[in-house]
Amino acid sequence: MNNPIIIALDVSSREELEKVLPKSLSDLKPFVKVGMELFYQEGPALVKALKEEGFKIFLDLKLHDIPTTVRKAMRGLAKLGVDMVNVHAAGGAKMMNEALKGLEEGTPSGAKRPLLIAVTQLTSTDQEMLEKEILINEPIEDVVCAYAKLAFRSGLDGVVCSPWEASLVKQATAETFITVTPGIRLASEQADDQKRIATPGKARALGSDYIVVGRSITRSDNPVEAYQQILKEWEDGYVQR
Repeated sequence: MNNPIIIALDVSSREELEKVLPKSLSDLKPFVKVGMELFYQEGPALVKALKEEGFKIFLDLKLHDIPTTVRKAMRGLAKLGVDMVNVHAAGGAKMMNEALKGLEEGTPSGAKRPLLIAVTQLTSTDQEMLEKEILINEPIEDVVCAYAKLAFRSGLDGVVCSPWEASLVKQATAETFITVTPGIRLASEQADDQKRIATPGKARALGSDYIVVGRSITRSDNPVEAYQQILKEWEDGYVQR
């Protein structure tokens, strides 16, 4: 794997983007995540600009709608040339099938289709929330694995899950089924709004293929140093496996 660290660009404007992605960091051409906050303000033009600069992009819009709408939306997103997109697995098999079809239809001839992954449960969800608010009375690990198996059978490339469920997902699907895991924190940092978190090294040891890191890098006084530290911890995690 060439670039397992995906930097979350959780800002609202180009101006803020320059602060969290300074030239010293952008020169490394890291894999970046553009989410709803930034995409809804700056739109496709920003995505195209980042691609032209050489970045790999995870467009994190978590589509969840009727199958036809998702198919048409994915058809358009595929034309942006991003490397990874996602949907909510809770949308069901038909919706995920249509999402995949839309990506295949929209990908330019000769280009590689973006990876399509499904969100199982947000890392801000814990067992209490699952039962009292979402009204699912099953262990969260079982719910994540059930959604992962649904995504796998629907032809998707992987899922978003917490690091703590990554190995379970692979056992339930296949070793090649991609696990993208947010909720990554250095041991010295606060969890903030995340519930199911892990360090970079622990995430790799648990079976993560990609880790999504935001605050640890973007709020650092030295983003390049922070990025390199996380990469080192990730590499150290291989020894733990």
